[in-house]
Amino acid sequence: MSADLTSAALTTTAALAAGGSVASWTDRYTHAVMDTFGPPQRVLVRGDGVWVWDADGRRYLDLLGGIAVNALGHAHPTLTAAISAQLGTLGHVSNFFASPTQIAAAEKLLEVARAPEGSRVFFTNSGTEALEAALKVTRRHSAGRRPRLLALEHAFHGRSLGALSLTYKAAYREPFEPLASQVEFLPFGDSAALRAAFETDGDQIAALVLEPVQGESGVHPLPAGYLALARELTTRHGALLVLDEVQSGMGRTGRWFAYQHEHLGGGIVPDVVTVAKGLGGGFPVGALIAFGPQVAGLLGRGQHGTTFGGNPVAGAAVLATIGVIERDGLLAHVGELGARLRARIAGLGHPLVHEVRGEGLLIGIELTAPVAAAVAARALTSGIIVNACTATTLRIAPPYVLTDADAELFVDLLAHLPATPEEL
Repeated sequence: MSADLTSAALTTTAALAAGGSVASWTDRYTHAVMDTFGPPQRVLVRGDGVWVWDADGRRYLDLLGGIAVNALGHAHPTLTAAISAQLGTLGHVSNFFASPTQIAAAEKLLEVARAPEGSRVFFTNSGTEALEAALKVTRRHSAGRRPRLLALEHAFHGRSLGALSLTYKAAYREPFEPLASQVEFLPFGDSAALRAAFETDGDQIAALVLEPVQGESGVHPLPAGYLALARELTTRHGALLVLDEVQSGMGRTGRWFAYQHEHLGGGIVPDVVTVAKGLGGGFPVGALIAFGPQVAGLLGRGQHGTTFGGNPVAGAAVLATIGVIERDGLLAHVGELGARLRARIAGLGHPLVHEVRGEGLLIGIELTAPVAAAVAARALTSGIIVNACTATTLRIAPPYVLTDADAELFVDLLAHLPATPEEL
C-alpha cells in the first residue's frame, strides 16, 4: 500500500509539471496567488544540480539558488534521501517532545559556529523568525531599560513588523509604520559613526544588529576591522552584538559564517547569530544561536515558541546539508571558485562592469548604469538566472556544487553584453 501511495504521489506531481505551459500556469497564478511578488518570471517544474527547467521544457543555469538557499543545488540525492527517510519515520511532533535529529542538528550548529560552552540554539522556520527571536532576546537583555537599537543603512533583516524595524529601505518600512522598535541607522561601515553612537548614551543601547555581508543592498562586505570594533564597543557598554548571517552563513562565503573570516571578524565571538536560507539546503528552517550561558538563558520557559521550528524533518535537512558540505570539501570549493569567478569577471574589462565584490559565492557585480534589470532579463532569455538586487547591481548566489565550466557560461554572457546601456 505504501509503495502504491508513493507512486500515486509521484504521478500526481509529474502530471502537474506536465499539465501546462509557462503561459497557462502564469495565467492560473494571477487568479490564485496574491500579487505580492508580481507575475513570475518563469514557472519552474524541476531541477537537477545547478540546472532548472520551466514548464515549456527550457533549461536554465540557476545562479541565484533560490536567493542563497539551495546550497547543494536541486534534488541532491543525499539531502532528498535524508528528508524522505525522516518523513517516512517521524514527520512532526510538537515541542513538548524532542527528536534525535533536532538535538543533533543543534549540536552541529554550535560546533560549526565555534560557540562556547553553555551556548544554545532555538530553531525557527525562516530567517525573519530567527531575527524576531533575536529581538526578544535583546528585550530580555535590556529588561526594557535600554531603548536604543542600532542597525546600518541599507540593511535588510526581514519583513515582519519587528524585523522590518531593522530594515532600512523606506519603501518597505513606510506603509507599515509605526513599527515595533525605534531603530537608529548608522552609515554602512563608518567606524567613526559607530564610535560616536556609543559615546552618547551608550548605556542606553540594547543591541547592535549587523550583516557581516549585506546581501540585498548589493553584496557589500563590512570593511576590515569594523566587526572587531563593534565587538569592543558592545562589550564595553553592555550591549548585545547580533549578527544576521541568514544570507551569508552556512558556507556561502567559504566559511561556515562570514564573521569567521579573519579579514572580516578577526576572531570575534558574537552574542547572537541568526541563520536560515542555506541551513536546510532548500528545506524551510532557520535558527538563532545564542553564545554563552548568559545570552542562552534570556529566553526562558514559555517566553517564546514555535509550532514547526526544529521539527524532525528540518533537523534531518540540517544534518544532511552540513554533512555534504563537510564530506565534499565544499567550503574550500566555494572560497576558491568564488575568488576565480570574481577575478574572471573583473578581468573582462567590460565597459558596463564597474566593480565586482563579495565573498565566496555571494557576489555582487556593480554596473556603470542602472541597467541591472535589463541585464538580468537578457540573461534569463539566454538561459541563466541572476538577480538585479538594485538598479545597478547584479547578485549571484549559486549552489555550492557549481563548477568552473558552469560559471564560465555566465562570464561568457557578460563578455558579450553591449558596450553601452543604450544598446541593451
